[in-house]
This record gives sequence, structure tokens and C-alpha cells, in this order.
Amino acid sequence: MFPSQGISQLDLPQYEVVGFEGWGDILASYFGWAAYKDWLSQLQLASFKEGTLCLSAPCSFVKDWIEKHYLEAVCVLFQKHFPLCQKVTLTVHDQPLPSPESVGSIAPIPSVPSAPYIADDASDLDIQGFVLDDNLTFENFVVGKPNEFAYAAARRVADCEQAIYNPLFLYGPVGHGKTHLMHSIAHHMLKASGYRKKILYLSAEKFMYYFIRSLRYKNIMAFKDYFRSVDVLMIDDVQFISGKESTQEEFFHTFNALVDQKRQVVISADKSPHDLELQERMKSRLGWGLVADLHPTTFELRLGILESKSHSLKVEVNREILEFLAQRISSNVRELEGALVRVVAHGTLMGTSLTLPLVQNILKDLLRSCDKEVTIEIIQKKVSDYYHLKLADLISAKRLRSIVRPRQVAMFLSKQLTTASLPSIGRSFGGRDHTTVIHSIETIENLMTRDSSLQEDLNFLRRNLEA
Repeated sequence: MFPSQGISQLDLPQYEVVGFEGWGDILASYFGWAAYKDWLSQLQLASFKEGTLCLSAPCSFVKDWIEKHYLEAVCVLFQKHFPLCQKVTLTVHDQPLPSPESVGSIAPIPSVPSAPYIADDASDLDIQGFVLDDNLTFENFVVGKPNEFAYAAARRVADCEQAIYNPLFLYGPVGHGKTHLMHSIAHHMLKASGYRKKILYLSAEKFMYYFIRSLRYKNIMAFKDYFRSVDVLMIDDVQFISGKESTQEEFFHTFNALVDQKRQVVISADKSPHDLELQERMKSRLGWGLVADLHPTTFELRLGILESKSHSLKVEVNREILEFLAQRISSNVRELEGALVRVVAHGTLMGTSLTLPLVQNILKDLLRSCDKEVTIEIIQKKVSDYYHLKLADLISAKRLRSIVRPRQVAMFLSKQLTTASLPSIGRSFGGRDHTTVIHSIETIENLMTRDSSLQEDLNFLRRNLEA
């Protein structure tokens, strides 16, 4: 059970809506604690009348964000857990709350005086960057042909007192070393400066969160001053702010201010600057400095990574096993290292010697997924063929029942059989929002329990896709 932060006595509006006990726990359990804490905990129960529940947000920005990304799923959850609730709407805290006579079943509670929180100084912003991992240093980074340029660029930036490449932009697939290089740069700069440099390293998601919070508490100037005061700003996964116009605007001005002061900026993403869905001027600024990509790993590089990892684990692993892992797990270095840790832990805990057949048995689930990678595109094609639909109809905006159900099945299977995120799945189905994907998944899960024909369809498609 998650703690119901954000719905304490002090946070309640002037009137408390009766009959929705535990709603905060329900949202936190469904969306996860991070999403709940950052966004949904800011909601308050405002009114309930004739089946419509009104929730209030602290500002229009938060209201619009929740409407776009969460409201559809929130409505489904309230309908499921509170049968009297037929609809959920949003308003803003500072809009007048309804009177007791106009909202049905509510009970007045004492008024709690409140005032906007204004930070006295930057420390009150409580901005926290990533804690550096002691294992992610240049010394522990295995260099090969696919990453040697990015490694050399990172070393050069870390060694220089003045910012000569601004920004340094690192990009490449997930699990190919971007984060390792970012940590390495921070470690090296801190050590070289006698730990005097002010380095802020955080994700683009956190940057957005702190920006929105500063707007909410009316301390935007403290936010600006803080981010413009650092010696080095490092932002991970900048692709996250795609489509977030206000955050991009603030990041653009922060970036320009730091570059003008000759402060170093280091950024990572999964795509090159010009392939990101950002404002054109943002793309141009990000491409100003040095752009370095990390290519998919080669067999030799993966083998070197495994040898380095086994050395750090202080274990001797048969070379035949290392070569087998390097050959079979090629898409993600994190998965590769994780597989090695898994087999070493098994051998240590069970007190057995590692052999190739034993390793194959330990990793059979991972190896199976590596042998046949199911993609969203493959699922869409299989589902279209099975239901005798055109692929274009499946991903279109059409709402015919004969199309909607197969589309929901395809989204459900995409979540079950791929590692794609909900927003990524939504984009693959005609640019839909991730809340639509959540609704589709929950619809199929509910229907499976009472519709045997749908269960048979899913079993057949899953067997066909995993064969």
C-alpha cells in the first residue's frame, strides 16, 4: 500500500467529498509511486454531483498535463472502484469551490489558511541530482571500435578547464554506455577540481519536474538562478522533453545562459539532435558543439565488457561461457552484464561449477527473447492478418467495433511481448496517448476472464508470435 501523500488534512479543499476513501492509494498503486508523487498527489477532491466527480489541480499547467496524460485512466479507475462515479473532470484550486448546497454529498471542514511558498534562496528548491556510481569511471569503461570516438570526446571534455565543446551531445541505443560516460565525466571533473566544482547531473524528466514545481510554488527566479549558477550541467535522456513546449523554452534559455558563461553542458539522448522531436532552435543549439554517437557493440567489445565485469566481480568464468554470452546477447550491454551477474550468483549461491549447459538453462528465458525479438510492427501485422483487417485501419482513427477490439488486442500484446513503453506503443498506433493504451490493456484484461473466444484468440496469437 502506498502512503496517501497529497491528501492530508492540510491539503484538502474547503469541503471534503465523502465516499471516495482510499482514492490516493488506488492511483498510486496503478500508476506507480513516482507518477503519483510528481503529478497525481497534487489533486484534491473538489465536488461530486449526479455521478460527476470534480478534482482540482494547483495550476493550469498541472491540470492540462494530467488531462492529457492521465485523466482517461483516472476516470476508468474511479468508475471501477467507486460505482457511483460515472465521470471525472478537472478544475484549478484557485477557481471558486462550489457551495455545500450545489455539490451533493459533501461535508464542510475547517478552513486552513494557506499562502504561496516562496523560496528564500536556491537551497529551498531541494534540487537533487543523481548520486554518482563509483563503478562508472573512465578506468572501468571498455573501449572498442563502436564507442571509441564517444569515449575520446568525453575524456577531452572532462580534461579541459574551459568548455571547448559545448555542448557535448552523446547519443545511442539504450544500454550502450551513455550513462557510464556521463558518470565518468562527472567523477573526473570533481576529482580534478578538488571537489570544488558545482556539477549538477539529472534527467530531463527531473528538470521538467523541478521547473513545474517552481511554477507551482512561485519561485521560478530561484530555479533560474540555481540552474544558471552551476559549473557543469549534465542532462540525461533529453528526448523526454519532446512535446513539452514550456520545459523546452526554459531549457533553451538555461542552455544559452550557461554557454554564454563558458560553463560546460553535457547531454545524452537516444537519437541525434536533428532526429529529436524538439523545437528547431533547440535542435540547432544542441548540434552546436560536439555530437558523438555510440554504435551497436561488436562481438569483440561485448567479450571485453564481460571479461572486465568478471574481473570486477572477482570471479573466474570459463572463456567458452563468456564467448557464448557475447554471441547470444547482443542488443543491450546492461542485459549482457546482468546475465553474467545472474549466472555467477547462481553458481555462488548453489555452490556449483558453471558449465555451458547450466548457463543455457539459467538464462533460457533471456536467451529465448534474444533469439526472436517480437516488435510492435510484427504484432500489428499478425493481428491484422488474424482479424482480416488492413494494417492501415488498425492504426487509423476509426472507431468501428470491428477495428477497435483488434486494436486493443494488438496494444495488449505489445505491452505483454515487447519492452516498449506505453507512450511508444501509443505512438505506434496512430499517435495515440499512453492513457488510451492503458485503457485498452485493462479492457482486454477484464474481457479475458469472461470471454472464452477472446482468450482463445490471445492464446493463438501469442503462440504464433513466440513460435
